[in-house]
Amino acid sequence: MSHQPRIVFAGTPEFAATYLSALIEAGFLPVAVYTQPDRRSGRGKKIAPSAVKQVAQAQGIEVFQPLNFKQPQDVEQLRQLKPDLLIVVAYGLLLPQTVLDIPKHGCINAHASLLPKWRGAAPIQRAIEAGDKDSGVCLMQMDKGLDTGAVLARTSVSIGNLNSAELHQLLADKGAQLMVENLPSIVDGTISPKAQDDSLASYAHKLNKADALINWQLDAVQILRQIKAYNPWPVSQFNFQDKMIRVWDAELSMSQTASEAGTVVSSSKDGIEVATGEGKGVGKENGIIKLTSLQFPGKKALTVAQILQGNPDLFQPGSKLF
Repeated sequence: MSHQPRIVFAGTPEFAATYLSALIEAGFLPVAVYTQPDRRSGRGKKIAPSAVKQVAQAQGIEVFQPLNFKQPQDVEQLRQLKPDLLIVVAYGLLLPQTVLDIPKHGCINAHASLLPKWRGAAPIQRAIEAGDKDSGVCLMQMDKGLDTGAVLARTSVSIGNLNSAELHQLLADKGAQLMVENLPSIVDGTISPKAQDDSLASYAHKLNKADALINWQLDAVQILRQIKAYNPWPVSQFNFQDKMIRVWDAELSMSQTASEAGTVVSSSKDGIEVATGEGKGVGKENGIIKLTSLQFPGKKALTVAQILQGNPDLFQPGSKLF
């Protein structure tokens, strides 16, 4: 890299803050940072700065927080910064072409999927929910489409038994490293972008709270994937004694049962076994999922062993979790 590029960084949540911190640590100090306006968060609903803003302010980097880029003065403000490169990570705003055209070397986006698979808002969660074996991060040259730009570099990881929170952190760390390693080649133009094959694309729809309610008619494998995918939000849940109980973790049981889906089959310190929908290749027998970590309303998450220690009569066999 022949000179230190003028970088502007745009991002908002903790995932993006990991990238910003890595860039700063590697000596790529942005001339400015863009992040979404401060919003109310937490139980007290106090107005709080984004994770990216906190990192930027700690380093004395100038921060801009436009609502969007529909106002000409916001576009002009970015133009006056004369950026060589705009790095965008989970910013949360669609950038118009007038913005994409400003940086000398364009706009680079880090997207948490193996593009063209899982374009869109929730790639980490949808990959786990779908049972994908691998996930990853792609550095992409941004264009006017939604995650449709040419890919500059990628890294992949095995999903294994990870939940969304764990995979999120792994991809943040791996992606930030990928960005730092490839930034000199991106600026020098010595990296070769590869166009995405649109015919292989899939869309990662945004999560909502309605996704959280467990449908016990699904098979155990699919329910487990959803529990993993929806941790830490919106968190899978079920209705028990007029209370919505959150499920933070679970595992598959190798057993089958004739019990109706959503019925407790057994309960012990090892977990609560619940009948699920018909399993593949097991005739009329239903599958079983073992719930291992639960959270009652207003309480903290506990292991089933901790819950039953104080309430041994809860979740008796035959109880309905719907």
